[in-house]
Amino acid sequence: MGTKGNGQGRYAHLTTAGSVRDIVEHPAFESFSQLILPTEQDTRYLDTPLSNVRSLMPYHGHVHPDTVVGALNRMIDDVNDGKAVFYDFYAEQQKRDDFAKENTGLFFYRGEKGAPFAIVCPGGGFSYIGSLHEGYPLALEISKKKYNAFVIRYRIGSQQKATEDLAAAITYIFENAEALGVSTAGYSLWGGSAGARMVGNIALSGVAAYQGDDLPKPSTAVIAYTGQSSFSEDFPPTFMTTSANDGIANVLSVDRRVKNLCEAGVEVEYRRYRTAGHGFGLGTGTDAEGWLDLAVQFWEKHLNETISH
Repeated sequence: MGTKGNGQGRYAHLTTAGSVRDIVEHPAFESFSQLILPTEQDTRYLDTPLSNVRSLMPYHGHVHPDTVVGALNRMIDDVNDGKAVFYDFYAEQQKRDDFAKENTGLFFYRGEKGAPFAIVCPGGGFSYIGSLHEGYPLALEISKKKYNAFVIRYRIGSQQKATEDLAAAITYIFENAEALGVSTAGYSLWGGSAGARMVGNIALSGVAAYQGDDLPKPSTAVIAYTGQSSFSEDFPPTFMTTSANDGIANVLSVDRRVKNLCEAGVEVEYRRYRTAGHGFGLGTGTDAEGWLDLAVQFWEKHLNETISH
């Protein structure tokens, strides 16, 4: 598995019959394979079947192995086509000064060249990063709608440091937009649970407040299943979603956040589902299925407003 042994000089796809070890040892991911996983340098899960990948992400539900593997295989396809899929947003000196910054980066799912970008911030309670379920699959679907999508790998253990990483990533994309082939106009930030808190921090206080450059706030914030309390009148238009049976994020706190934002004059679209639970990702197979399409439509509305101005 994972070698250029299919007769065409291309790296082979992963399958759900394989294991986590196949990801870590896949040559297409050679320099960053550990950062694909929820926690880095953790050998306990190497022999976990990909059919049981949900066990790596205890705060997430409705994890579909086929979806996880499909999103990873898109990265393999891009590597086979000679495209970079992973970018460091910290310079080498910054990583030497803070070794934890070695465990950061951006995974890139390309849409159309020159199209706006989104950054997806997966959750995991700042104890792991659920990109396999809540990052790569979302970015893949966003890229299918022509937009450029990045999934951030941030430092775990601290909401402050994770948000600083997001600010650094936004700064990096703005500085390298031409080389990356993306437009910086009307970008959006997407977050689930802990990742949504990072999005909320930037949406509230801006990029510079977290050691990034003095850059515009996102045109749209997409916030899934978290009830963060802070808000302001200049908070960006916000798409929010949660489920009434969420056992981690209290749905009443999410309701209250929506009410507060609306009363502050912020445009909000709120999708409150009934049975999707917490950490539902794309929501496949639940009553939340299709929420990403609605979120993209909401972004497009405000993206067009940003561009027209």
